[in-house]
Amino acid sequence: QVQLVESGGGLVQTGGSLRLSCVASGRAAEGDFDVYTMSWFRQAPGKDREFVAGAWDHGATRFADSVKGRFNISRDNIKNTVDLQMNSVKPEDTAVYTCGLVRRGSYKLASSYAYWGQGIQVTVSS
Repeated sequence: QVQLVESGGGLVQTGGSLRLSCVASGRAAEGDFDVYTMSWFRQAPGKDREFVAGAWDHGATRFADSVKGRFNISRDNIKNTVDLQMNSVKPEDTAVYTCGLVRRGSYKLASSYAYWGQGIQVTVSS
């Protein structure tokens, strides 16, 4: 049983910053959490869930084009956490942000993920 819990969401003004955190706990089906990519997705009303950023245990990171240069992702392999630092936020960043774990398949595809958190709301005001 794996549980992912997000925190740090809320309301922020355009151009501001917000930091989201996700902590993984429990026992994954395929081993320690370090064998999984830990990623952030987001979903706005009426839209599909989209990849935002991902982090690997060895330090590699990937970002969606829409957030490159504005967001950063960091992973703590001891605490089993992954953070999303959101800078220079825009109203288009408004969405429910969810962290997930994937072992197999494409890290960009939500359908590949084995575990999901409940999601946390981020609202960017104009």
